[in-house]
Amino acid sequence: MNGMPVTIDRAIEELAKYRHGLKIMSGGITLSGGEPLMQDRFVVRLLTAAKAMGVHTAIETNGQLGERLTDGEIEQIDLVLLGLKTIPTHHLSLTGKDMAPTLEFARRLSRLGRRIWVRFVLVPGLTDDPKDIDELARSAADLGIVERVEVLPFHQMGRYKWKELGKDYTLNDTELPTPEMLKRACDQFRAVGLKAY
Repeated sequence: MNGMPVTIDRAIEELAKYRHGLKIMSGGITLSGGEPLMQDRFVVRLLTAAKAMGVHTAIETNGQLGERLTDGEIEQIDLVLLGLKTIPTHHLSLTGKDMAPTLEFARRLSRLGRRIWVRFVLVPGLTDDPKDIDELARSAADLGIVERVEVLPFHQMGRYKWKELGKDYTLNDTELPTPEMLKRACDQFRAVGLKAY
């Protein structure tokens, strides 16, 4: 809640105050981060409480920690906003993480019939190779449950965070994607039958 530490009981209490309005407006609760599954027990308890109140639940995750959730716990999530960075052969060099856990989580979501919106950040020189996007699009379409793909343009708004952490920001000279690049990426996802924006 606004970056402040909060107990699970307090979070549930706050959610309860808004449950009627959320239901009337067809709204819900979305947990994002960082990576919310780093606090998986908190996430499970809060989403379970939200479902019991009749509130729509969503989580924004990169899927790396999806194994922390049981199938029953995944059933408490109505929608997963799944961040897919690139294809498996480039994922380790781009993120420092193997993509296998993310792919396994996506397959579990598919088996369980959970809805997915894919979030893909288009970064010139890193994630904009048309062949890679085609492969990623086919993989997403093969899941059979991806309702939409959000192609997000890379931006420099997080640069200050790196400076505050005293870390070298390696994307300092990275250009922003052009409208044409964004359209091409959306068209590639659409070409395999996915809705892309």
